[in-house]
Amino acid sequence: MIRFFIPVFMFFSSIMVGQVNSLEIQKQIDQTVWAPFQKAYEALDGESLNAIYADEVLRVTPEGIDTKNVFKGKNLERLKASKESNTKIKLDFWFDSRHTNEDTSYEVGFYKIGITTDGTTEYIYGQFHIVLKKINDQWKITQDWDTTAINGKSITAEDFEKKKSLRF
Repeated sequence: MIRFFIPVFMFFSSIMVGQVNSLEIQKQIDQTVWAPFQKAYEALDGESLNAIYADEVLRVTPEGIDTKNVFKGKNLERLKASKESNTKIKLDFWFDSRHTNEDTSYEVGFYKIGITTDGTTEYIYGQFHIVLKKINDQWKITQDWDTTAINGKSITAEDFEKKKSLRF
């Protein structure tokens, strides 16, 4: 009987250690990727936002696939134009699932972007799938996919409000 429990105990112990390690890595990712991402986006700082991405990124949106980092130039243009027009942006998001090991993390979640211009706020809701890789000892976004619809149905405030958004 003891011979049965030792392997079972070892198996579950290794799972528990892996989960703790993943949670610690995710906390590190939160502080080195997601907190700066949220801050840069809300500060309309395109250069800081782009610095969170790897040199080579696969970016996918409903408009198509970008493997040439065209989106980085668009980030600079869009955020500069927002700053010049005195637009305010608030980014909220939460994770639906996160799968992480020592050098890769696959993260899925939902976002809400509040865009305030001339005292009027509009909201955009969506889902994201992000792959992060540890490159030169730094976590970087290497794949970024997002959409505002799932199965042809627009993502709404009701979808977003299923979980509490994160603030760092």
